[in-house]
Amino acid sequence: MGKALEGIVVLDLTQYEAGPSCTEMLAWLGADVIKIEPPGGEPGRRALSERADLDAWFFLLLNANKKSVTLDLKTERGRAIFERMVGRADVVAENFGPGAIERLGFGYDALRRINPRVIAASVKGFGATGPYAAYKSFEWIAQAMGGVMSLTGMPDGPPLRTEAGLGDTGAGLHCAIGILAALVQRQQTGEGQRVEVAQQDSVLNLVRIHLREHYVTGTPVPRRGNRSVAAGPSNLYRCRPFGPNDYVFVHCATLEMWRTLTRILGRPELGDDPRLADRQKRAEHAPEIDPLIEAWTEKRTKHEAMEALAGVGIPCGAVLDSGEVLSDPSLVARGMVVTLEHPTRGPFAMPANPVQLSASPTTVTRAPLLGEHNAEVYGGWLGLPTDELRALEKDRVI
Repeated sequence: MGKALEGIVVLDLTQYEAGPSCTEMLAWLGADVIKIEPPGGEPGRRALSERADLDAWFFLLLNANKKSVTLDLKTERGRAIFERMVGRADVVAENFGPGAIERLGFGYDALRRINPRVIAASVKGFGATGPYAAYKSFEWIAQAMGGVMSLTGMPDGPPLRTEAGLGDTGAGLHCAIGILAALVQRQQTGEGQRVEVAQQDSVLNLVRIHLREHYVTGTPVPRRGNRSVAAGPSNLYRCRPFGPNDYVFVHCATLEMWRTLTRILGRPELGDDPRLADRQKRAEHAPEIDPLIEAWTEKRTKHEAMEALAGVGIPCGAVLDSGEVLSDPSLVARGMVVTLEHPTRGPFAMPANPVQLSASPTTVTRAPLLGEHNAEVYGGWLGLPTDELRALEKDRVI
């Protein structure tokens, strides 16, 4: 059986993280994703790179399974080639700054005139409408404006960003969902449509469950660090040998879990204490409970503590650093971390597709070199003759 999105052609104009994370998911699911870059490469190829002569790890992590072609859309011939590509494509995805795709002449109305079946997908900071439509955005702006930053940090400290890409990859995955829905609807209508995702909207969607407290109190939800207001014990606890990441997170959601934990701690009488009978009461007594748990965890490594607690049904997870994540036996066994061979970077481990489909398992291929597929796409798929390709290359159109 083929891949889930086999036969779907995506023209990928995206850059940095928010857009590439969307198109990478489509590529993992089997779409033929053609990454269209300016002759110098999209900015993400050099983002945060420690070597100017090599594609950045940033780029490699976000552009697996894609093809790369170069094309200067600011030239007349480049735009003419792109129009031909749009006529044969299913999806065009971009995350340029506000108004940029329209200035190039390829806003949704223009794309629709070229190909009424095309799905035009855009990721913007604040969408195409509303008072912030002209504002630019990046990950941290989206976190601030989407509500998560106000929830993150210690009670007596300032708001904090989280390193998880909620604004970028979060928006990208929301956009992928929209594209998939539009593809399904096109089967019924024969028509494409516009898919728009705003980073601010995506972050709000990811934190919406925390609004429940605002509805109750009518006041802004406060920061609480690692503690939960609705369950207890629920916190981070220090472990041996007391390095910066030697911690486990324990979350007791039920009375049964709490009673099991009290037996492990050697304090079974606390399991029957009426003051601690429900999760919210235990959360209120966290200052008394947490030292008892940490006295136990501090005698063990984080992996020993996790094995002991998770093994008896208490939700518990060790805090894994970046190296531990890339070698975690569960992630490796499930194929979530795979080792790829890159022609300039050599072998490296990278996270793979988190979506598992039984009938079309994902295979991960390395990110492409700049313009690696020019001949295949322009010569094979688009049918341009060899002499025309040479002329386009000589004139820096491709």
